[in-house]
Amino acid sequence: MQFSYRINVEQHQHVEDRGIYMQVYCGIAVAAVCFAILRLITFVTLTMASSRSLHDTMFTRLLHSSMKFFNSNTSGRILNRFSKDLLSMDEVLPNMAVIAILIILNVSGLLIVICVVNPWFIIPTVLVLGLLFFIRRFYLSTNLGILRVESVVRSPLYGHVQATLQGLPTIRTFGVQETLTNEFNNYLDTHSTALHMSYSVSRAFGYWIDLLSFIFVSITVIFYMLKEEAYSGNVGLVITQSLRLIGQLPWGMRHLTDVENCMVSVERVLEYTTIEGERALKSAPNLKPSVAWPSLGGIKFKNVSLRYSPDEPFVLKGLNFVVEPLQKIGIVGRTGAGKSSIIAALFQLAETKGSIIIDGVDITIIGLHDLRKKMSIIPQDPVIFSGTIRNNLDPFKEFPDDILWSALEDVKLKEIVNQLPSGLSFSVSHDGSNLSVGQRQLLCLARAIIRRNRILILDEATANVDLETDAIIQDTIRTKFAKCTVLTVAHRINTIIDCDKILVMSAGELVEFDHPHTLLQKEDGVFCGMVRQMDVSMVETLRNTARKLLNKCL
Repeated sequence: MQFSYRINVEQHQHVEDRGIYMQVYCGIAVAAVCFAILRLITFVTLTMASSRSLHDTMFTRLLHSSMKFFNSNTSGRILNRFSKDLLSMDEVLPNMAVIAILIILNVSGLLIVICVVNPWFIIPTVLVLGLLFFIRRFYLSTNLGILRVESVVRSPLYGHVQATLQGLPTIRTFGVQETLTNEFNNYLDTHSTALHMSYSVSRAFGYWIDLLSFIFVSITVIFYMLKEEAYSGNVGLVITQSLRLIGQLPWGMRHLTDVENCMVSVERVLEYTTIEGERALKSAPNLKPSVAWPSLGGIKFKNVSLRYSPDEPFVLKGLNFVVEPLQKIGIVGRTGAGKSSIIAALFQLAETKGSIIIDGVDITIIGLHDLRKKMSIIPQDPVIFSGTIRNNLDPFKEFPDDILWSALEDVKLKEIVNQLPSGLSFSVSHDGSNLSVGQRQLLCLARAIIRRNRILILDEATANVDLETDAIIQDTIRTKFAKCTVLTVAHRINTIIDCDKILVMSAGELVEFDHPHTLLQKEDGVFCGMVRQMDVSMVETLRNTARKLLNKCL
């Protein structure tokens, strides 16, 4: 506009001093550069801060979420939020948004310039903008539906490829390559149809934007061609700005629609910032247990019921039993009987009703950190972290190395760790892949020894190990945890036949709870029925073992 004004002035009067115009133009250019730098710094600062905040909030809420969330969301779905959605939000969306904002501002400036030169152009400008937003709204509602369909039909294609690769030897053995190829082509055709429809709708959207831009510019040029008394500066300004409008308006509308499509990722990220979490991690001052709690290890279940989701039935139904301090309890039952749910109730991993009292403290009302750090568990699948052996044994760096070596010696791993290149600093791979299953399980047992908690829980701890490792685990439990309360969940009855009592579960209810020998005397009992299904020689061995233990107690 500055150049246009100068041309109009020089067209009607001779101006000697052009310095004032150059100074104004240079001032505008310098201001534009300064504002561009300020805009860039502000944009980078805000986007990085918002991205960090959203990621940290997502991660924190995920760590504090209940088991119900993990039961209903697969690891792939969670990783998708932290990978693809965050990538779209961090990189794609900001760039699209900046480009869209800049182009919209440029287009707005162009339209304002054209309308300032001739106010009559306000009317076609409003009409064109109205039509553009109507077409954009129609395009979004159509294209989003097509993209959802494309996502749905893409899954069978990926699933078919994965299944084919996994079963390739079988496919070649039976010679059904052609059948699998035809199935793949059908899935590919279906996906390509939806994808091509999305591209077609996008092209149609671009065509209508280009058409409206062309009509607007044509009206502008024809108007000034028919107007003889117009200033040459105004005519040149309007025509040049109109030509710029043809290129920028369609591009800006495309980026604006892409921004709205990317906002789906933001919506999915925000969903994870509102995940329902567990109850308070720290106890209230008046409910916080003492540092020495639990000093004995007595456990009492009073009418305890548990379910993993509010809309699901209870998997534990009114459990009532008492575990005396230092007792060794074996928990058995059919699959789905509720054995592992007792562990979930003790660690408060799901919604529970009733009271669970440990050494006089109701664990359903204290903080989760105060509860869980006071119990040790050795699961069926050993949990090993990526890091050193030292970090796996003592994640919070609370104990000196001599205690760690002592625990390794107790589980017969000291010599093995000594032979490693860096000893306790040896790096353990992801999921402990550079250790055997037995070594990983023994490492978990050593971790429990170091903690010296009064309550130890074994959840099928010896189900996946060899007999030698099984013997080491059983011997270590008898010696190192003799002064602890031990709850053992097992399918193999021979591993819990030497317990003080056997707790038999069925359909979430406690059906039997007594000494093994007493339960074996009940010929119509559930536990006795489970034993009778074993080999005859094993049944006799179990009966003799239970009888000897009872006589020893008496």
